[in-house]
Amino acid sequence: MPLQHQAARVANPVIPGFHPDPSVCRVGDDYYLACSSFEYFPGVPLFHSRDLVHWTQIGNALDRPGQLRLPASMPSSGGIYAPTLRHHDGRFWLMVTNVAEGAGNLIVTATDPTGPWSDPVRVPGVPGIDPDLAWDEDGTCWCTFAGIAQVRIDPTTGQTYGTPRKLWSGAPGAKAPEAPHLYRVGDYWYLLIAEGGTERGHCVSIARSRTPTGPFEPCPANPVLTHRSTDHPVQNTGHADLVQAHDGSWWLVFLGVRPRGGTPGWHVLGRETFLTPVTWEDGWPVVGEVALDLPAPPWPLVPGPAEEHRDDFGLSELRPTWISLRDRSAEHCSTKERPGWLTLRARGDSLDEPDVVFTGRRQQHLACRARTLVDPSEGRGGLAVRLDERHHYAVEASGGQVRVIARIGSLRTVVATRPVPEGPVVLGVTTREPAPPHGPCTGPDVVCLGVEDPDGTFTVLAELDGRYLSTEVAGGFSGRVIGMYAAAGTVHFDWFDYEPVGR
Repeated sequence: MPLQHQAARVANPVIPGFHPDPSVCRVGDDYYLACSSFEYFPGVPLFHSRDLVHWTQIGNALDRPGQLRLPASMPSSGGIYAPTLRHHDGRFWLMVTNVAEGAGNLIVTATDPTGPWSDPVRVPGVPGIDPDLAWDEDGTCWCTFAGIAQVRIDPTTGQTYGTPRKLWSGAPGAKAPEAPHLYRVGDYWYLLIAEGGTERGHCVSIARSRTPTGPFEPCPANPVLTHRSTDHPVQNTGHADLVQAHDGSWWLVFLGVRPRGGTPGWHVLGRETFLTPVTWEDGWPVVGEVALDLPAPPWPLVPGPAEEHRDDFGLSELRPTWISLRDRSAEHCSTKERPGWLTLRARGDSLDEPDVVFTGRRQQHLACRARTLVDPSEGRGGLAVRLDERHHYAVEASGGQVRVIARIGSLRTVVATRPVPEGPVVLGVTTREPAPPHGPCTGPDVVCLGVEDPDGTFTVLAELDGRYLSTEVAGGFSGRVIGMYAAAGTVHFDWFDYEPVGR
């Protein structure tokens, strides 16, 4: 072997936090990956890697209002679902569904994955979600979508030809056949799908045919990936995509969750992107070990730039990791109004409102710490851990007072208050494991919210059960986002710092 691995094992998930529905493609020695973004703007985060293990976000495919409109009337967990990212004929193609008010399927393209991406081409002839693009030998493009159905398409115009036809429904009796991806491997076309629903029964199955249009023969070992009815630490495994590496080996990216706590187990970071190797036996893929510490691939690892935990808002535009609720207008979110500060101008009057001005980053670690210096002299706002409008915790400042607010379902309460000196104040959030002893009713984590005193001492004002900010309680498809918001007037933030606590 030319070089030893830098590590015998590498951390899995390879893209932690709320990064579901991964789709991957390779161009030479470079790998690119896209994920769903739901109600957040900009949409469809894009990542680059040289080793399939270390991923760096390079942008967002839908980063202009002309590409992505998410109205306030759209509920949380609506919006952008399940992209497919492909490279064909010298161009990147991304097809995705915007479920907001029936906006439907769209295609954007780019010659450089960092952008700019094109204005959307609408595809009204594709009625389902989870669209896939695949080209056969004569250049015909096929779009396969949840159902599992297929139609011929011109991806440059969005024109479809003929009526969509059913291809394969997965296992008999399995619900929600979705997330199809079609590939040519050797003499066969392979149709990879997810089924069983995106909860604990989620799984991956595959079928093959001599032609891209079928008929498809199911793999006798289906499902080829599932952790249902097991105590594996990674659950809800599904919505996968295959990629052949630069050395000829095969790999699978897929979504999964890490439930914690007692029964039934709660996952709080959302559905994350995992990686596992694939081998082929008798013309079928065999999915390898799924572990939180994955065996390192058989090539030198290429770490990307070190993650920047602190943002001093010194750039004219926000980094691509920052996401906002439904839109991000310069009127309500700017780093230019007060140089070196993020300025948020309120619209909705609390995090309970769908049009609240909120800008945050995905929580990516089970234990983490976030801090921000907020100047509430012109308004009211603070730091929040958000799942949706009905499930969030916040520490908020205004008028010489800091308060902790909890919204759990239909209940909203001020948990704690404390007077503080007028002027800027440091607010903070920490998540940690619950104190022992642990039992069947122990939650997944504790969310601590508080304020920093003038002498630098951090005072926790409230410790709240993290289970109420989990998908198992709230429902939906997203994960936690930690960020800043304005609920009245204009609120300025000098810096934001996020870091893991332990692994």
